Amino acid sequence: MIATRMRRWAPLAFFAALWSTTPAPAQSAAAWDGRSELRLIAGARRGEELRAGVELRLAPGWKTYWRYPGDAGVPPRFDFARSTNVKSVTVLWPAPQRMSEEVGQSIGYKDVVIFPLRVAPQDPARPVTLRLNLDYAVCEKLCVPAEGSAELVLDGAPAHEVALAAAEARVPRPAAVGDQAAFAIRAVRREGERVVVDVAAPPGANVDLFAEGPTPEWALPLPSPMADAPAPLRRFAFALDGLPAGARADGATLTLTATAGEAAIEVKARLD
Repeated sequence: MIATRMRRWAPLAFFAALWSTTPAPAQSAAAWDGRSELRLIAGARRGEELRAGVELRLAPGWKTYWRYPGDAGVPPRFDFARSTNVKSVTVLWPAPQRMSEEVGQSIGYKDVVIFPLRVAPQDPARPVTLRLNLDYAVCEKLCVPAEGSAELVLDGAPAHEVALAAAEARVPRPAAVGDQAAFAIRAVRREGERVVVDVAAPPGANVDLFAEGPTPEWALPLPSPMADAPAPLRRFAFALDGLPAGARADGATLTLTATAGEAAIEVKARLD
């Protein structure tokens, strides 16, 4: 457990030091710093809810991180506190990919990622101005902290509906353990100090699995593919390692995200 937690948290200390000593200048929408750029985009209104997205573009060879970054990295931090006439903003997370690091494996994105947003206005009859401050990390061989700002008036006009709809399609859909669909998490079982997960997927699909604990303090290792799964299942396993001090695996509810090509599902699995 100690080794896994050191792999998980040592890079965070490194990033924190960089943030405190060499902060990147604030960027306006679509400002390019040679490594990344960000902007806010808008989609069509759905009822009283406004749809938007945070588009983050990365230079070739660079990457950024998912909400749970794995063995290294830090997740993006979204701040909409300066927005006008906004009651709440919900950030949706497109399915990530597994990436190699010098200190292990991380979870995140390359090239372009759009984080869909669900924006609830305080007063649907009044204009909404969305203002974002984003802290994130971009990594090539070395990791660099970045900070960006963007502002957008949301009026329901679907300026980037196609791109936003494609990003929404990449957000894992809720599912249940034991579903009998062609792509499903069929079984989750505990075997001593490890968890084994069986995933059903179409033949030839590139399948992966990510595991998160009930709180961000859990530093679970990335599930490893196993060779003993009966066809057509894909089997993954991971150790119950990286738990915070005082936490118990018994009764804990894990979030499991499975990907198969462009499809992605998310289930809640209680450990008994």
